[in-house]
Amino acid sequence: MPGKSEKTKTNNSSSSQSQIPSSIQFPMASALISGAKYSDSLTVVGTSLCTAVVCEAISWLLIYRTASYKSLKSSIDKASKKLETMKTTDGNPTLLKKSSKTKKMDRVESSLKESSRDLSMFKFKSGAVVALVLFIVFGLLNSMFEGRVVAKIPFVPIRLVQKMSHRGLVGDDMTDCSMTFLYFLCSISIRTNLQKFLGFSPPRGAAGGGMFPMPDPKSS
Repeated sequence: MPGKSEKTKTNNSSSSQSQIPSSIQFPMASALISGAKYSDSLTVVGTSLCTAVVCEAISWLLIYRTASYKSLKSSIDKASKKLETMKTTDGNPTLLKKSSKTKKMDRVESSLKESSRDLSMFKFKSGAVVALVLFIVFGLLNSMFEGRVVAKIPFVPIRLVQKMSHRGLVGDDMTDCSMTFLYFLCSISIRTNLQKFLGFSPPRGAAGGGMFPMPDPKSS
């Protein structure tokens, strides 16, 4: 009978459709579910990236494009290279040459420390603005994700890290990650790599210099 054959065909087609996995039938729905699952962590990471870009733009406007910063950076690079050259070219110096070389190295080191200190003081101009931006962004994120788990740590961290990674969260699952911990990690890693990519990283000779450098053992 033609009517029965058509009914069997429709039944077979409906049964074959029901046997198809739901992940194949509804790829859009599974994608939306997985996207919603990681939406909080992606929001925190994206906000950290945008904040790092804004902070570096502020630093470029106030510091990096100025002639004073370029002059200080150039002097630090030259002094650090000169100091490295003086330390490597020892040879077999006499006592007189060694004493004169030590005096020259002391002068270069003192000049390098002064330039590094001036550079750190010069960066204070944008430091207050950048700190204000970071404070505002952190306050907004804290109000949005207070008490919410934004990510999962693949291992149980040590007790010292747990105080920050599980801050503000309820429950005993120490693999839960709070917004504060994720934002802290993203801010450090993203901004440091962004500075290297843009060429805004501090000069190598200024790594140990700062507002409060380590005391010189020679002077004591």
